[in-house]
Amino acid sequence: MQTSSDRHEYPAHWEADVVLRDGGTARVRPITVDDAGRLVSFYEQVSDESKYYRFFAPYPRLSAKDVHRFTHHDFVDRVGLAATIGGEFIATVRYDRIGAGGTPASAPADEAEVAFLVQDAHQGRGVASALLEHVAAVARERGIRRFAAEVLPANTKMIKVFMDAGYTQKRSFEDGVVRLEFDLEPTDRSLAVQYAREHRAEARSVQRLLQPGSVAVIGTGRTPGGVGRSILGNIRDAGYTGRLYAVNRALPEAQKELDGVPARRSVREIGGPVDLAVVTVPAEHVPEVVTECGEHGVQGLVVISAGYADSGPEGRERQRALVRHARTYGMRIIGPNAFGIINSSPQVRLNASLAPEMPRPGRIGLFAQSGAIGIALLSRLHRRGGGVTGVTGVSTFVSSGNRADVSGNDVLQYWYDDPETDVALMYLESIGNPRKFTRLARRTAAVKPLVVVQGARHGGVAPQGHAVRATRLPHATVSALLRQAGVIRVDTITDLVDAGLLLARQPLPAGPRVAILGNSESLGLLTYDVCLSEGLRPHSPLDLTTAASADDFHSALSRALADDTCDAVVVTAIPTVGEGSAGDAALATALRSAAAAEPGKPVLVVHVELGGLAEALSAATSTAPQATASTAPRTASSTREEPRSAAPAQRLPSAEAPEGAHLIPAYPAAERAVRALAQAVAYAQWRRDAADPGKVPEYEDIDEKGAAGLIAGHLARGQGLTLGTQETCDLLGRYGIHVHRALPAPTPDDAVAAARTIGYPVALKATAPHLRHRADLGGVRLDLADEEQLRRAYAELTELFGKPQELRPVVQGMAPRGVDTVVRAVIDPAAGAVLSFGLAGAATQLLGDMAHRLIPVTGREATSLIRSIRTAPLLFGWRGSAPVDSSALEELLLRVSRLVDDHPEVVAVTLEPVVVAPRGLSVLGASVRLAPPPARDDLGPRTLPAY
Repeated sequence: MQTSSDRHEYPAHWEADVVLRDGGTARVRPITVDDAGRLVSFYEQVSDESKYYRFFAPYPRLSAKDVHRFTHHDFVDRVGLAATIGGEFIATVRYDRIGAGGTPASAPADEAEVAFLVQDAHQGRGVASALLEHVAAVARERGIRRFAAEVLPANTKMIKVFMDAGYTQKRSFEDGVVRLEFDLEPTDRSLAVQYAREHRAEARSVQRLLQPGSVAVIGTGRTPGGVGRSILGNIRDAGYTGRLYAVNRALPEAQKELDGVPARRSVREIGGPVDLAVVTVPAEHVPEVVTECGEHGVQGLVVISAGYADSGPEGRERQRALVRHARTYGMRIIGPNAFGIINSSPQVRLNASLAPEMPRPGRIGLFAQSGAIGIALLSRLHRRGGGVTGVTGVSTFVSSGNRADVSGNDVLQYWYDDPETDVALMYLESIGNPRKFTRLARRTAAVKPLVVVQGARHGGVAPQGHAVRATRLPHATVSALLRQAGVIRVDTITDLVDAGLLLARQPLPAGPRVAILGNSESLGLLTYDVCLSEGLRPHSPLDLTTAASADDFHSALSRALADDTCDAVVVTAIPTVGEGSAGDAALATALRSAAAAEPGKPVLVVHVELGGLAEALSAATSTAPQATASTAPRTASSTREEPRSAAPAQRLPSAEAPEGAHLIPAYPAAERAVRALAQAVAYAQWRRDAADPGKVPEYEDIDEKGAAGLIAGHLARGQGLTLGTQETCDLLGRYGIHVHRALPAPTPDDAVAAARTIGYPVALKATAPHLRHRADLGGVRLDLADEEQLRRAYAELTELFGKPQELRPVVQGMAPRGVDTVVRAVIDPAAGAVLSFGLAGAATQLLGDMAHRLIPVTGREATSLIRSIRTAPLLFGWRGSAPVDSSALEELLLRVSRLVDDHPEVVAVTLEPVVVAPRGLSVLGASVRLAPPPARDDLGPRTLPAY
């Protein structure tokens, strides 16, 4: 390590793990004097051509002077970073600060010369691009604003690295050398490039885990039973298409097979490559296994073994060591304490989990942080009868266990591109990076539904084993932000499956208009009531009577689907006495036939104890969604797979759906069907809105530079402070937000003087913390028309509540009457900047009726924000009252959003009350808190969570 007094302390915070383009990982860290041997070894493995490109001349070996120069850095003007795998260098980058003439310089010079060298065996993996992101972040931290690089014209790979980075740059050619200069300030394009590279790398890393060409199960017992032996059998019985190996160090040397699978005592004894290792040995033996796997070139691990962070502080340290150890070799981990993974694709057929049966191939992706919940999800989706019935297939399943490495974010990256997954269902107990999850969820939801249920919502702490950053936001706020990102938020596993089945089987509804038909008047009326409760617009139920035949259902459903005033149809059905399963099959055939003729609208069935009907309705060959009438049907040969079960579910031949039949989900209760439909309606509307999200408006009267100067001056007094009244008014005024003038009134005479200054009529308010914004306690006197009324009100307040020093009374001019509202903005360290709106008083304080949006807010989002609260009708003419000036309110929200977005030092803003009148509004109270902004990891270089 650097120890000389002229060098800065070793910057450990520059160390990071990154995912490369091919899905492997590498460690990025500063180069130190201790790396001399590694640097020489690294250079010896670089080709002569790459050396020539680096030094513009033949340079077969590094001299002692070179080694000293490239390993001795001050971490300010001279910085070197290395990408390492297995502790050895695979690439290096360095910058040297230079002055105007290109000579070595120190601050305040803000330009540096940068150069890379990547080992030939690792070129094409995106190593240089990752190093450029990290060295650029380091340079910005050290006050460098611009990089310069000289590259030979033949070195097209390195030129492409610079050109593709997305920075604002200038290119010139002189003396046979290409000179590139580029600013290091992130741009929209550079962030887009970074996110695209992050997506490709993380998706590929999960693909390597879910589509391995070879698998080794490590820890397979010599006798039947046990976790390892069970998983080995599950992989074998599922018909895994790759190479499978059993590994157990206790096997006799002569034993070369176990349960018909090639067996070895160590991964090292396997002749060919191993892509995935499933680790089931006790936790104390895992480090040795990781070393063997890393040295053998294994690409990823599924660690089933428990005894890590799930077992307490000692286990947490063991887990951190496990992650660091695996990443040293470029491997990613699912787990530890994982239930396993499944890929039902016919090309893979991998069941590396504790699930005894392979689920049917289908179009639903599952992610669960809990093994128990994973079992429940797989069981619900696999079986017929019970909850939501029918054959429903799974594309991929991941149980992350303690989620030490691979998380829901990584799996979302994979599902986004996965052609086998049309609907994503996730059970989350914690969200490690809410800001990133929201970004990925918004992108995913734009192309395929994402349904999420969050466990451990009210525990206040993350489950054992989950290392996550803290958030100060209530769960309701987090849920609202997820819904803003297009996530379909549900509360239970039942709702998760119900919504998933509908979205996988049916097209999205064009609106909230629902037709209801069936053979039970009571069930139809119940469905009608539930539709109203869920915010849908149901038509009056059509009662076909209990004598209705299958043909009657077919005709009624056909008419409903052809009706332009209908967006979805709910069919209610009760058993027909005496017909049994034959009647169920006929009804199912009739409903499928009618739905197939009009495939553009969703159809749901509410049934009562009709196992045969539910099975018949869903007896089909695919769960692919049918978004439009032109969607091509999926053939049976490409998707169908019977479960491996001793007692497979039985289906009547007469109930079999023909090839390409329209799938209809069946629900045992009206509430469940309608709730799923309401979720689909809301999601469809979000999709339509997301196609045109609106813009963040510009306001000519905003003084961004002036506000920045005020903020810098205030922060010079301290790291975190709440501004005074006048300071708050001055800062808000720079953004066109004008606070109604209020003057302190420590005595009755001061109150009279203030009123004369402002002009009657006035209001007298107590601003003590226990009375502020509590008009219900009597701490406010309004419409005081003259001095006599003002003095009388002052005496009443002091008599009721105490001395003026305790009340802190102020005098304020009367504002036009309207609706009292509250506007808040806060920067949460985990979720980011959030804008909130609600009505002032009990609606917000007691009922929590607030709506939330992520900042920056667009014009369309501001419009939807004020309409999202339950008490919104009070703003729009409820019971004959005058509608408020919603345009002025939307503009206020947009100005607050701009303030917080432009100046992240503004960590909290509260405007309360904001009285919105029929014309205009009045901000009567305001507070602003300033502090150094929390770190934005989404704007820095790509990194994996630190351990």
